[in-house]
Parts: sequence; C-alpha cells; structure tokens
Amino acid sequence: MKVRIIFIFTTLLLSGVTQICFGQNASKPTDSVKYVQVTGIVINDSLQRLPFTAVYDKTTQRGVICDYYGYFALVVHPGDTIQFSFIGFKKKTFIVPEPDSTNSLSIVTLLEHDTVMAAPVDVYPWPSREEFADAFVNLKIDNDAINRAKSRLSPQEMAFVYGTMGSDASISYKAQTANYLNQVYYRGQQAPNNLLNPVAWSNFLKSLNNGDLKITR
Repeated sequence: MKVRIIFIFTTLLLSGVTQICFGQNASKPTDSVKYVQVTGIVINDSLQRLPFTAVYDKTTQRGVICDYYGYFALVVHPGDTIQFSFIGFKKKTFIVPEPDSTNSLSIVTLLEHDTVMAAPVDVYPWPSREEFADAFVNLKIDNDAINRAKSRLSPQEMAFVYGTMGSDASISYKAQTANYLNQVYYRGQQAPNNLLNPVAWSNFLKSLNNGDLKITR
C-alpha cells in the first residue's frame, strides 16, 4: 500500500514539473517578439496628401493602402523595411526603429515627383520635302462642313433656333428695363392704344396688300 502511494505521488510530482517546464519554454518566444504600431500620412513635395499610396513591408511581405486622406496604419516589427510607392513619384523606404514604451510610432512620409524621360522620336509623314509639297498643293479639301454651316445660318434655320431658345439673364434684363422705361415715359397720362390709331391701321393694311404680312390658317 505504501509503495503504491509513493508511486502515485512521484507520478503527479513529475507531471507537474513537466508542465511547468513546457509552460516556461512556450512563453519565452512570446515575450521576445516585439510589435510596433506605425501610423502616419503620405504627402508630396507640395505638401498635398497622396491618397491610396501603397505601404509595403518588405520584411514580412505584408502591406496596406492609404485611405483618401493619405492616412495609413500598419503593425510591424523593429528593423522591418517599409516601402512607400505611388505612381509618378519616387519610391521611399523607412526602417522601423526600436519602439518606446507605448510600442507606437507616427511618421510623415514625403514623396518626390519622378520624371520619366522617354527617348526622342522624329515623325516624318512624308519621305521627302518634294512629296510633301506635291501633296499639299494637290490636297482636296472637303467642303461638306462648310455647306452644313451655311445651311445652319439660313434665315429659316435662324428663325427656328430663335423660337426654340429660352430666355437668358441678359434678355430678361432688357425686357424688364424696356417695360420700366415705358412706364416712366407714360407716367401720369394714358398710354396710347393702337387699336384706335388710324395711322397704325393704315400701315397695317398697306403691309397686308404689299404681301409683307401673311395670314396663316
């Protein structure tokens, strides 16, 4: 009986020591890993924010995209190399330093414009000057566009366009000004009525006989 109790006690003691050792070994790597919360904005040399800039961690091969205001947030390790890239600007890298007690870092990244120089290209539409002169002299210009423009400027077309046009600010101002001047001119007296004016009726009948006015049905 005593041997059995001693065996059970020894087994429990050894299992507890084993769990403690495994727990210590498992906790050591976790304590040694450091994380840094990197936040910031990306701007250009004109101090304007660059939206949707690519922020890439070359060490861990992970990255994010800046928002519309050029802001980004990324979790990295100390010593990681962060690369900022935007089309039309030079790429820039940043090495994450050791964090402070807060394990956070805020940065402002400035990207410079990148000028891409292409090789010059000379374009010659004609093999020689003589062929260019001959083609220029014998060039046939299509006058369809000119004919269409002239037809659009005919009196009938202009009258149709005038009838379909709405009133703009200048036309409304002129009409209001003419109405106001007419009221001022006849202020204090009765405005004339052309329905009772014999001269107006005489001019109307003459225009009708001469064909200046047409009666439509």
